[in-house]
Amino acid sequence: MSDETQLVSKVLVMDNSSEYFDQIKQFCDQNGLIGLKANSANIMAILSSNIDLGAILLADNYCESLDDTMDLARQIHTARPELPIVLRRTSASGFDDLPEKQRKLFCATYTIDDMSPLRKVIDEYIFSLVYPNALVRGISEITVSTLASQFKHLKVSAETPYIVRDRIIFGEVFSLIPLESSWCRGYMMLQTEEGAILDVLGSDELTGNESPATFRTVNNILGEVTNLIWGAFKNRFIADDDPGGRSTTQVPIVINHQHKYISFGSGNPQLCFKYTLLNEEGGHLISIYQWFVFNLNWSPEDFQEIQASVDDLIDSGELELF
Repeated sequence: MSDETQLVSKVLVMDNSSEYFDQIKQFCDQNGLIGLKANSANIMAILSSNIDLGAILLADNYCESLDDTMDLARQIHTARPELPIVLRRTSASGFDDLPEKQRKLFCATYTIDDMSPLRKVIDEYIFSLVYPNALVRGISEITVSTLASQFKHLKVSAETPYIVRDRIIFGEVFSLIPLESSWCRGYMMLQTEEGAILDVLGSDELTGNESPATFRTVNNILGEVTNLIWGAFKNRFIADDDPGGRSTTQVPIVINHQHKYISFGSGNPQLCFKYTLLNEEGGHLISIYQWFVFNLNWSPEDFQEIQASVDDLIDSGELELF
């Protein structure tokens, strides 16, 4: 993981040994992880929520017995197989004392005295793709600007970009648009809650008339925002003479609405952004999640941000001669 990317990832820490919390927190802080401690015994309910994660850190003494912990790990793996589970051992036994079926539940083990295997897992499973700083910064700037132009009466803010490995869908409505260039092929997805947008819209200027906003209004607005972001993305990151993707390979996209699950046919982690739109007068809040899934091609070494010349800016009207 590059220190310059400043990307983070959320991990669920399932560990009851309070004497080790400081060491685990220090590891998370040093490795771009946001540790979330489960305070509820109902872990499966937590995992079925909209919490997007990069990994799970599970202690072998989390439950009353090792067998109970293994059973919980099996349930987690069944519910969220895309999430790597790392087992903290109370002794340096590794996988030696575990049956083969139980070993397959975990990608690695570590001890509090030797956390190097955990660092290797973080690099391999979470921060395995390199994202150029200019791309990450540019995506955030483009999206904030687009949202602000479409929701003029709302305050738009962006959180720290992060990486996830899970496939949980947020909200009831999302848009999906292909991304294709010589250096990337995949999809951009925007996800949000229909009710939150309807609460803010009412019958204001975004509906274009005095009739109350409906789900179709939400669809139209999200579609327009998606198109505008993609257009700005192309202008900033894809040259006019870019030959585009040279491969016609495609993979199925699987969506299961009942389980709020989507798969792009790839095990690669996803680059994610979260934006908040606040109506300061009414107190209404809209959360929009943006995923970039480079599941078909990712060649960051070929990425180059397009720098606008002074002549281009004068021609576009953004600058004028003094």
